Amino acid sequence: MLKQIAQLAVSGLLLGTIVSCTANPPAQDNASQQANAQGSTAPKGQTKKLTVYSGRDEKIMAPLIEKAKQDLKMDIEVRYGDSTELAIALTEEGAKSPADVFYSQDSGALGAVAKNNLTAQLPDTLLKLVDEQFRSPEGNWIGISGRARVIDYNTKLIKPSELPASVMQLTDPKWRGKVGWAPTNGSFQTFVSAMRVLEGETKTLAWLKAMKANGAKSYEGNTAIVEALGRGEISLGLVNNYYLYRFKTKDANFPVALHHTQGDAGALINVAGLAVLKTTDQSSDAEQFVAYMLKPEIQQFITQQFYEYPLVKGIPVAQQQLPLDQLKAPKLDLKKLDDLKGTQKLIQEAGLL
Repeated sequence: MLKQIAQLAVSGLLLGTIVSCTANPPAQDNASQQANAQGSTAPKGQTKKLTVYSGRDEKIMAPLIEKAKQDLKMDIEVRYGDSTELAIALTEEGAKSPADVFYSQDSGALGAVAKNNLTAQLPDTLLKLVDEQFRSPEGNWIGISGRARVIDYNTKLIKPSELPASVMQLTDPKWRGKVGWAPTNGSFQTFVSAMRVLEGETKTLAWLKAMKANGAKSYEGNTAIVEALGRGEISLGLVNNYYLYRFKTKDANFPVALHHTQGDAGALINVAGLAVLKTTDQSSDAEQFVAYMLKPEIQQFITQQFYEYPLVKGIPVAQQQLPLDQLKAPKLDLKKLDDLKGTQKLIQEAGLL
């Protein structure tokens, strides 16, 4: 409930953002050199601490942070939490925030912080490493990894030929009581925001109500949905792409596979990304941290450990996932996903919150 309240509170602040540019891996080295040349603002002989607010889970981030400490020779302190809650904290702290960098698992929370004029302009040498659709048009945040919405399915219960071409078809009576979803989950709500943009308010509300009437089963989050799929409790689940691979690494025979729809809200690609905050007194260290996360070896680490999509071109995706450029994501401006409050109101109206 607290998480929902927090999300409702921040929703009034949310401002999605999207950008444009072409990935250019060689420029990454220039970006790192630039940051290094600027050096830390810490007085000589004094070690300063880089404070990162991370909406990313500590279990997966801790090894990466330890690696960054060693490679960058920085003292890095991390405050973990929900991305939305941290966006609220940053807004409340304002100029007194101790944070130097915000690492969000959602573009909406990055947009919320940017909307409140708390984020600094990133250097072009960093921005041009990532395609324009995965970074802020104003240059005040940048995507580090991509997260695709998919339909996971139990391979013992469903044949590939039976899979729906669109999430809009899941209201068909043949899927009655067979679909799992997580209405309180942030990723699901962003997916609904995308549906509002693509299909309109009336059609999205009708879809939510029809899904409920068709017996869609609610779960706390994506992991619980994949677990239920493995047990055969449900046949299909609306989740993000990487959850399945976390199960597959433990059990190669786990009876669940992944299905991509094309061009609909079910094919949305969101980002986890970074912003340097205006409150920082060590901007060059903060930019070095951003540049570090865009290095090819770190992009490789992220896709191999997190199973998310690397956003710097030329990095192979982990497991047997379709490459990012082969996915048929809907053509929409991520900036339009900022109205979380409106989305939550719609989900409430459908009787799901």
